[in-house]
Amino acid sequence: MPVKDLGFRRAAPALAAFAAVRLLGLAVLALWCAAAGSSPHTLLSARWDSLWYARIAAEGYGYEVHLPNGDVHSNLAFFPLLPWLERLVAAPTGLGHGSAGLVVSVVAGLAAAWGIFAVADLLYDRRAGIFAAGVWAALPVGIVQSMAYSESLFTALAAWSLYGALRGRWPAAGLLAAGAGLTRPVGAAVVAAVWVAAALAWRRGERSWRMAAGVALAPLGAAAYVLWVGARTGGGLLGYLDVQAGWGNGFDGGLAFARFIGARLASSPAGALAGVGLIAGVALVLWLYGLCVRQRQPAALLVYCGIVVALALCASGYFGSKPRLLLPAFPLLLPPAVALARWRTGRAAAVLGAVALASAVYGAFWLNGSGPP
Repeated sequence: MPVKDLGFRRAAPALAAFAAVRLLGLAVLALWCAAAGSSPHTLLSARWDSLWYARIAAEGYGYEVHLPNGDVHSNLAFFPLLPWLERLVAAPTGLGHGSAGLVVSVVAGLAAAWGIFAVADLLYDRRAGIFAAGVWAALPVGIVQSMAYSESLFTALAAWSLYGALRGRWPAAGLLAAGAGLTRPVGAAVVAAVWVAAALAWRRGERSWRMAAGVALAPLGAAAYVLWVGARTGGGLLGYLDVQAGWGNGFDGGLAFARFIGARLASSPAGALAGVGLIAGVALVLWLYGLCVRQRQPAALLVYCGIVVALALCASGYFGSKPRLLLPAFPLLLPPAVALARWRTGRAAAVLGAVALASAVYGAFWLNGSGPP
């Protein structure tokens, strides 16, 4: 693949597009909260998972909630890199850990946009990279990128790891994959992508200690945390799965999700409409993945994206979280970005702007309602 300059000047338009979309989302959220009497800071930094991450940063692991039905919600379900970074930011600044998480998300979001731009620029061109970063920011649940959640951090590590693998920068790819493995359970997708890229490079005749180092480094983050949880809980290799089971999370091939959709279709007219919307959403994701295959994206990207999508759609956990679990699947956005890049600038910018505004309104509505669990 051609070597392209990845300096700030080349990536600046992509970062500006990402920042503009996210600032629009935050502005609409602020206006909505002012009308609703809610706090945007609280919604972004002190609800749902952000509270669990902040508690880990402040107190470490060991906190549990025992539910009346016997389930146990343990903070061991949350991987440690985001809490570590929250603690690192909070210590010198005096910020609360939730607020520190917002700082981490801002930096990580820009790093993720830069990484997505880098991958799209490498595979297609600079213009496609700019639109890829903008489309990622304008996803319906893009507001999560501005929360004290781990999606932005994970996507940044994944995108740059994939870029390193595509460029043959194996130690960097392996280290970033290890970081992704310390961030979210789906870090396994990044490890698999690095291994696939290395296997294909091996078939082409590449033999180097750097490639071996990248392959060896990639799984260390996820493996270290899972083994530590197993030792702490006494569950061995399956200890982390037991922790997730306490949250009702598992992998059943999508059966529970299918039943959930079926129940919506068989309920009230509003529920049936929601069920149809869910089916349409799943169909859209699968269609986009098909476009990725037809565009002949590199195998590493297809493996990574396929695993992220499969884990998001086929898990048996809380179904309201599935849209945000798909946020790291940025290769799905490359076909739309390439299409936008072929349009005239004014037309493409108008479409992206309209989508960004819709995303901002939906994000404000979402956070002031059920929100991302």
